[in-house]
Amino acid sequence: MKAGVFSLEGKKLHEIELPKQFQGEVDSALIKRAVQSIEAAAIQPRGTKKRAGRQNTARYRGKRDLPSTGRGINVGRARLPRLKNRRDLLYGRVAGIPRAVGGPKAHPPKVEKNRKEKINKKEKRAALESAIAACTKKELVEKRHSLPKEAGLPVIVEDNFEKIAKTKEVLKAFKALGLADDVESAKQKTRKRAGKGKKRGRKKKIKKSVLIVTKENSQVFKAARNLPGVECTIVKHLNAKLLAPGSEPGRLTVWSESAVKELGKGESK
Repeated sequence: MKAGVFSLEGKKLHEIELPKQFQGEVDSALIKRAVQSIEAAAIQPRGTKKRAGRQNTARYRGKRDLPSTGRGINVGRARLPRLKNRRDLLYGRVAGIPRAVGGPKAHPPKVEKNRKEKINKKEKRAALESAIAACTKKELVEKRHSLPKEAGLPVIVEDNFEKIAKTKEVLKAFKALGLADDVESAKQKTRKRAGKGKKRGRKKKIKKSVLIVTKENSQVFKAARNLPGVECTIVKHLNAKLLAPGSEPGRLTVWSESAVKELGKGESK
């Protein structure tokens, strides 16, 4: 299977043989497992303080033979732990239980809970190859992105693309390749996040757009990062989540010629 290599002006230069990863079958279920494994590995353990909500003098005494001032049963009140007003007087307010003011949570998250989703190495590699193959399927890519009818997949550009240092030059190259509409679509669909996440460094929700893959870290990374939804990575750091955000395969991906050759060596993780 061959694919064309294009210049920054959108002209076809020559053809190269595609590695076997581009020719595999798409397994959506396997891709989803790999993405879930990556997302689960990023979860930070969290939990509450062991004595949270119970750091008080509240207690419940149910003995019937105690004086009415020192017991919590048969005194016309709910049988619940109460704060002491003074030494042995239990006429205080209810505390130390989930339904009380300042009480603990009923079933708080536990730090010791295992949230990892394990996946076999061979499954992980197969999922990555399947996600790469999905980038060549036009019917899958069109579900996620805006593509011109005449566009061919995968999109491979000459290595000069890696040397671009200006954002406007990246956008100019995207226009020549017919990818600018997808970037504009991501910009239009950017919206403010609901809830407290706005205060926690993730104010906006941005649609995923083009993924740029190169052989090594290059200037184009800084140039392209200002475009809405555009992400950059090197071949060695490719994974199922980058190629299939939200477990949906078929991301619009721009490959440099050297990245495709590097992929053919089987060095992707």
